[in-house]
Parts: sequence; C-alpha cells; structure tokens
Amino acid sequence: MDEPRWPRTRVQGTMHATEDRKRRGVLASLASIGALPVETPAEGLRKRTLVLAATTITVLAVVWVVTYWLLGLHLSASIPFAYQVASVVNLAILAKTKRYRLFRRSQLGLSLLLPFLLQLSLGGFVSSSGVILWSFTAPLGALLFAGRRAAVGWFGAFLGLIVAAAVLEPVIGEAGDQIPPFIQILFFVLNIGGVTGTCYMLLHYFVGQRDAMADIVEEERERSERLLLNVLPASIADRLKSGESVIADRVPEVGVLFADIARFTPLSETMSPEDLVRLLDDIFTAFDELAQTYGLEKIKTIGDAYMVASGLLQPRPSHIDALAQMALAMQRVMRRSPALELRIGLDVGPVVAGVIGRSKFIYDLWGDTVNTASRMESHGIPGSIQVTERAYERLVDRFEFQKRGTIEVKGKGRLQTFLLIGERSRGSADARTSPTSASRPAVSTPQADPREPGYDSCPA
Repeated sequence: MDEPRWPRTRVQGTMHATEDRKRRGVLASLASIGALPVETPAEGLRKRTLVLAATTITVLAVVWVVTYWLLGLHLSASIPFAYQVASVVNLAILAKTKRYRLFRRSQLGLSLLLPFLLQLSLGGFVSSSGVILWSFTAPLGALLFAGRRAAVGWFGAFLGLIVAAAVLEPVIGEAGDQIPPFIQILFFVLNIGGVTGTCYMLLHYFVGQRDAMADIVEEERERSERLLLNVLPASIADRLKSGESVIADRVPEVGVLFADIARFTPLSETMSPEDLVRLLDDIFTAFDELAQTYGLEKIKTIGDAYMVASGLLQPRPSHIDALAQMALAMQRVMRRSPALELRIGLDVGPVVAGVIGRSKFIYDLWGDTVNTASRMESHGIPGSIQVTERAYERLVDRFEFQKRGTIEVKGKGRLQTFLLIGERSRGSADARTSPTSASRPAVSTPQADPREPGYDSCPA
C-alpha cells in the first residue's frame, strides 16, 4: 500500500517552519552585529534597520556590476563594486568596534555620492537609466537613522547633486551609447523599482518594529495602570495622572470600618511564613470581593487589619447601609474558620481624604471619624461589630442592635456603643420603640488584649 500523504505533509510543513526560523535567526543575527549590551530600543531599531539596508543594497548592486562589466563599461562597473567592498568593510568594522555613528556617516555618504558618479560615468540621466535615484536613499536613511534635523542637510545635498548632474549633462562623455536600448529600459525599471522597493521595505521594517515597541510600551502602560489602580481608586488615579500635585478632599459624611483578627499575633507565631501569608491572602481577598460587591472603597490593610470606607468617592444615601451589610458579611466569612474571630468597629462622619507620598503613593483618610472607628474595633469584642451612637442612629431603622452600654475609650473618654446583630426584617416594629434590639441587657465590656491593639490611628 502507498504511504498515507498526511504524515509527509506534516513533516514537510515542520521542515519549512524550521527553515523559516533559521532564516529569521540568521537575519536577526546579521541585523544585530552593531548592538551594544546597553542601548535604548529606539537605538537598537535604527542600527538593525541600517545594517539590513546596507546589506540589501550591497546584494542588489551585483546586477549593476555584472551587467556593466559584460557591456565593457569597466569604470561604471567598478563604482557599484566599490560600494559593495566599502559596505562589507564598514559592516566588519561595525561588528568589531560597535561604532555606529561612523558606520552611519560612511554608508549615507556612499549611498549619496556613488550613484551620482555612476551616472556621470554613463553619460547622463537617460543613458544611466536615472541611476542617481539611488542617492535618495541617503536623505531617507538620515531621516530614519539620524533624525529630522540631520536629514535636512542630506536632502539638500541630494538636490544639489541632481542640479549638478543636470548642469554636467551636456559636457560628459557618451559612454552610455554602448548600452542597448532594452538594457536602458530594463535598468529604468530596476532603478525605479529598486529604489522605491528598498525605501518601502525599509519603512515597512522600521514601522513594524516601531509598532512592536509601541505594543510593548502599551502593555507596560496598562500594567502600570493596573498597578496604580491596585494602590489608588480609579478617580484618584485619573486626577493624579492629569497633573494634580496635591489631592486632598474634605468629605462631609463617610462611613469608616476597621476590622482586625483577634489574637492573631500568638497564632502567627505557630505558623510557617507561607501558611501565614496564604491565610491572610485568602481572608483579605474575600474582603476585597465583598467591598466590590457592595460598592465600597478599600483603603488599605496593615498587618492583619483591614480598612474600608463608604460614601467617599460615590456619595449615596444608603452608603452606610452597604457598609453595615459588608460588616455582617465579613463576620460570616470568618465563621468558616472557627479558630479565627474578627473584631469590627464602625463610625460615620466627616473625614479628610488625600494622597500622600511621591515614589510610593497611598490614599488615606484622617479625622475624628477615622480615629473613633479604629477605637470601636480595638475596644470591641471578638466576633462582634461595635458601632458608635451616631452610626447606630443612622442604621437602627433597618438593622438590629444590642446595646453594649457606656465604655471607656482611649483618647475619647466614655462613649455609648452598640453591637450590630443583623438586618431587620421588613415587618418588624420601629427599633426605637421595639422591646428587642437596643433594649437587651448590656454586654460586659472585656479589656482590650494588649497583644492585639488593632489598628490604632489615634495618638496615644
């Protein structure tokens, strides 16, 4: 039986792909002969493009050398041959010394002058088939490889040679009479097609490499954007990028929540570093998802403490309700780990918000509301949500509370506090007159664990 065709086709495809990779590898190695260990992407692109351009023109020059030599125009044949020899020498010097500027000036000079001399040796524009068009690669190369300012001078030199060739046309010899008309027409096609094709290929390669670098820059920009958004809220990041040097806002009403894992310090001493970080990452990732679900703004984490705010960047009448709902959800998350308990403190009121830092930014909140919310957490009961009286007043119609009573709060004196129990059912009576909730017996006030002070933003 004949061997099936599909295995051979697959093998042939693999061989062709391998050959393509080898060719690209050789081309890339040749283009990079002048590369330095440390150089900008733009410098590397210019070097690679000029090396490929010099190599391409050197190879194409074989056609002119051979044709003119066979026609007996040895002087004319020697001019493109001289370009080939000089280009090979320049490439060797570049590979050895990495002196790119010398290589650039030499190649641009050869590209400008030698086509002009070749045209003179052939007798003029028509007999040379307009070979001086190749001189245009010099100002184009200067534009690509040296910049716009340098290209102006090279373009002026090109125009000067065109004028000089026109002036000298009547006085130069008739060497071109030896060239058959069909060769002249063929060389017109080759010169026009060669120059335009070379220019197109250079621009195509240059633009392709530039677009590739632009894609890399865009990816890095998006990555930096994501990193910035991990540190700052989107609206604050936009203000920072727009040029605001000082970002500071006074917000009249913001809900502030602090949460801290009770007795975490002694627990952490019994865990490996990997397990410790993995545990906190799982917990705080769940909290981050809750903040996103309820439309709240995570402010920061410090150690095993978590801070989130409501009504800060997107003011809404029900923002404090969303914060209370998140507090209840956080406690439900923590109940999945019976060995861990969470203290939560909550307050509502005016704050100052802003960005501090230059090399490392942080968006933070300041004010009595922040300090009091922190104290509610640090003086709270593990597994509970302690709120201030003003937070209670805002939430009591929609949530159930247990009155804790008056407690001594560091830096604040004696404060009336309440424990958030859950959301109130729709059919329940007004909490202010209901015999449940706040009328329950007060809960005893435990002393704060000195090893677990929680996040403390107030001065001692």
